Amino acid sequence: MKVDVSRVDVWAASMEDRPGGLAEKLDALAQAGADLEFVVARRSSASPGTGVVFVTPIKGPRQIRAARKVGFEKTRSLHGIRISTGNKPGFGAELTKQLAQAGFSLRGFSGAAIGNRAIIHIAFDSEADASKAVRLLK
Repeated sequence: MKVDVSRVDVWAASMEDRPGGLAEKLDALAQAGADLEFVVARRSSASPGTGVVFVTPIKGPRQIRAARKVGFEKTRSLHGIRISTGNKPGFGAELTKQLAQAGFSLRGFSGAAIGNRAIIHIAFDSEADASKAVRLLK
């Protein structure tokens, strides 16, 4: 089974926890031509009335300007990788076991399988860990 592993820049923005809060952020990116592969949004338990949204990719000057205009910044504390592969039962377990055996503590893990394809995004605390994980998984 072919496994494609690459580094990704993750962008994050605060948002109001209200109807349309997320839609406003995503619409600004869509208007700039962003073709997002990954979106995670959630409420903030530490700050009621707010939330956070993470997206990737943001490419080119037009998308970067639009992203920054609505509060997105490339994260400096969350370092991501993207894994694209076939949909194989147990792959997530195999992957996380391999990373654990290599000594990695994951900051975040998100994955989805549709039909015969699977996409996984993993976040690490440092750029060095993300780069090491890419080398390990290739």
